[in-house]
Amino acid sequence: MNPFFENDNTPWEDLGDGLSRKIIGYTPDLMAVFVKFDKGAIGHPHTHDIHDQIGYVAAGSFEAEIDGVKKILKVGDAYIAPKNVLHGAVALEQDSILIDMFNPARQDFL
Repeated sequence: MNPFFENDNTPWEDLGDGLSRKIIGYTPDLMAVFVKFDKGAIGHPHTHDIHDQIGYVAAGSFEAEIDGVKKILKVGDAYIAPKNVLHGAVALEQDSILIDMFNPARQDFL
């Protein structure tokens, strides 16, 4: 893995349904990922069996849901979803971006 991330030289990976991502970097124990949302795009509620996750709002805004509780998050806000906790988000603005951090790294993203 490259020890440097250059945003301008890293293309977005289209995930479909108004979502795209760029892997910022990872080690076996940690991963950071940009996830860009079209307005109204949904990160459907789900859980992780082995991954703790923090989602930091880098651009735009989201309605985030953690364990059944919904909250509007704006730039600078974040949510924490420990393993096995239901979580999801809906983008409220075009090109809203989360920086998702995972422990351990998401091998399914590589």
